[in-house]
Amino acid sequence: MDYEQYQAEVTADIADVLAAAKCQPILFVGSGFSKRYADGPNWEELLRQLAEACPQIDKDFAYYKQLYDGDFKKIGSIFTDLYREWAWGNGRSEFPAEYFDAKFPGEVFIKHKIAELLGRLSPIGKGAYGPAELEAEITALKNVRPHAIITTNYDQVIEPLFADYETVIGQQIMRLGYLAIGEIFKIHGCLSEPLSLIFNEADYRKFETDHKYLSAKLLTYFIEHPLVFVGYRADDPNIKDVLADVHHMVGAGPGLIPNIYVLEWDPTLTAASYPARDKVLSVGHDVNIRIKSISASSFEWVFKALGAQGELEKVNTKLLRSLMARSVELVRSDIPKKHVEIDFKTLEHAVNTGENFAKLFGVTTLSDPSQVNLNYKYTLTQVANELGYDYWNRANDLITKIKAETGFDLKASDNAYHIKMRTGMAEGSVTNKYSEACVDLLRAVKDGKKYSLQKQDVEVIKS
Repeated sequence: MDYEQYQAEVTADIADVLAAAKCQPILFVGSGFSKRYADGPNWEELLRQLAEACPQIDKDFAYYKQLYDGDFKKIGSIFTDLYREWAWGNGRSEFPAEYFDAKFPGEVFIKHKIAELLGRLSPIGKGAYGPAELEAEITALKNVRPHAIITTNYDQVIEPLFADYETVIGQQIMRLGYLAIGEIFKIHGCLSEPLSLIFNEADYRKFETDHKYLSAKLLTYFIEHPLVFVGYRADDPNIKDVLADVHHMVGAGPGLIPNIYVLEWDPTLTAASYPARDKVLSVGHDVNIRIKSISASSFEWVFKALGAQGELEKVNTKLLRSLMARSVELVRSDIPKKHVEIDFKTLEHAVNTGENFAKLFGVTTLSDPSQVNLNYKYTLTQVANELGYDYWNRANDLITKIKAETGFDLKASDNAYHIKMRTGMAEGSVTNKYSEACVDLLRAVKDGKKYSLQKQDVEVIKS
């Protein structure tokens, strides 16, 4: 086995995962991304730069690292106090005058300096992302057209690459009534709003308090889409936090999680290398989780594999989000004249134009979205849990078996077992939900029992 074979196998695996998920991947971006494409600092390097910029910090950074045993949150808290002392003394001219009003918290000074330092970041090279190899990587990355990007970075290195994506900063995500497509979630804040930065101990305590609500909001992303970590080490606390959330919320067991990858840079790879395809991470007391691992000295082939399903062309994501924000009711239609299989019992019969109209034109309406949620209350992961499995792919295998035996793909349409709830106008911007009937059907298949399928052709508009 060699690295060429490794690349072929990883590429094929990514293709299979994307085909099964039928949606674009989610990218989770860390400081290594900014380090690679803009020579940005990691956390320790940022603290060192802050120490050098503040005369009030009169000892070498090594002193603080030694004293606080490498606890960067604690060091951040100490530096926060020292920056405030400097600002109110000899450093007053270094900061905007309005910051000296009592309405601003004392942390504003160091966060202003962080924004100032990171605001200087620009792509390596003049107007480019450095050498030709990095340019090729960036081109391939842009062609991925991820469903969304989640990042803990404060900087604005990634925003220019996805100019039509909407930036959502910090806890603003909690105020969103929907998750659409084409968002950059900056969960640790952004330099454009210095006070949003999650930096010191107090910030992280508040973040941890709100974290469960943030995780619940993003849970569908984590379990329904391929998720790729870029710019993190496999043992990074941010990765472990996400995996711990997945474990606690959906009961992921010790088996391999098939839709989560960590992409790591390894400059030592040679043509004879065959790196590990997965890693086992400890995410809590007696809790170990296996995820897929990708090692590469160049990310171009990986990004090409992630974008091989085809980018979302000619989609105006800004318009899409605007339409969603202004919509009171969700309107859903499939391709004209496409037959969609659905059990009429799940549809609302009190249509103003009457049921005969619906039968004549193959159209009906469902004006109450809660009724859909009542009938189709499971994600595929929850279906798997009902069947006693640890992860969604086992339930998906049963669906594949039904298709092989009967030719009926229950995920391909709206029917008694499954429905696609669009979260946007673009293909792939959907949430797949499943009914109790689906659980019963898959249980029969799992147990090797005879089963029959409920089919009824109808074209549907939900409003």
